[in-house]
Amino acid sequence: MPLVRINLSSSASAEVVRGVSDAVYEAMIQVASVPQHDRFQIVTRHAADELIYPAEGYLGISYTPGIVFIQVTWNAGRTVDVKKAFYRAVADGIHAKTGLRKADVWISLVDVKREDWSFGNGEMQYAPKD
Repeated sequence: MPLVRINLSSSASAEVVRGVSDAVYEAMIQVASVPQHDRFQIVTRHAADELIYPAEGYLGISYTPGIVFIQVTWNAGRTVDVKKAFYRAVADGIHAKTGLRKADVWISLVDVKREDWSFGNGEMQYAPKD
């Protein structure tokens, strides 16, 4: 049930977009135990002045205009170790598929409750059981 938002440069090719998308999806399945076919992603391309990051770097990491911002909203409950493995798998996968620098893969996870989703029809598919 994750919702993934991928924000990257407008200069990114269709192949790069597909590589980033696929790497995130594969890491969700292989590392975070997300069900197969649970692929909801929003990809937004931005002009250079719309991707803001510290030019001087942050926490010892330097960034380039090739930065990719990834935000994943998913159900709470995954361990710190799973999250660490997920970050690594996404960065490694994106680098392998696209050649983008691992330092330019910026990820934020948002944990929510199961009842915070509606997959359509105005229904709460994962409503708490009474």
